[in-house]
Amino acid sequence: MRPLDETETTAVFEKIFKFTGNNLKNIVENPSHEGPDSEPGRYCFRLNKSKVYYVSESLVKRATNVARINLISLGTCIGKFTHGGNFHLTVQSLSVLASNAKHKVWLKPTSEMAFLYGNHVLKGGLGRITENILPGDGVVVFSMSDVPLGFGIAAKSTQDCRKMDPNGIVVLHQADIGEYLRMEDDL
Repeated sequence: MRPLDETETTAVFEKIFKFTGNNLKNIVENPSHEGPDSEPGRYCFRLNKSKVYYVSESLVKRATNVARINLISLGTCIGKFTHGGNFHLTVQSLSVLASNAKHKVWLKPTSEMAFLYGNHVLKGGLGRITENILPGDGVVVFSMSDVPLGFGIAAKSTQDCRKMDPNGIVVLHQADIGEYLRMEDDL
């Protein structure tokens, strides 16, 4: 487990910034109250076997006692680097993204299951949507009871959503909590 280098950090921060905007500062400066220290520590990003983890510094210090080969996971896995060097967010990052999301979409109860099966969000299943969403923005998808369900990329702006037909795609699916069951062995 090692710290991210400059290009890796840039790739991770650009992807997270797409979903959180200026709230990225809250993720980076989030105080950690883990460990024996009376002063709160910080969270940091670490790379292990092409996966990026969001973990407290006190836990990283304690993990140095474990051999690198034996270390499977540490903290929250927020994404992974592909063989081509691109960074992809995984469903485990949903808790971090949901609490700091800039753009949000709420689904009607009838369309929640369709999204959890891996389908895109359609205009007919849209309950609410935040203002000023542009095509290509990162969007966190919630149920009407504010339970985070997943995230995706906006296909249409907020204004375009108001005048489109009910079968039009509003959010392109990227990850959802149904992946915990569908891809149980890969996570």
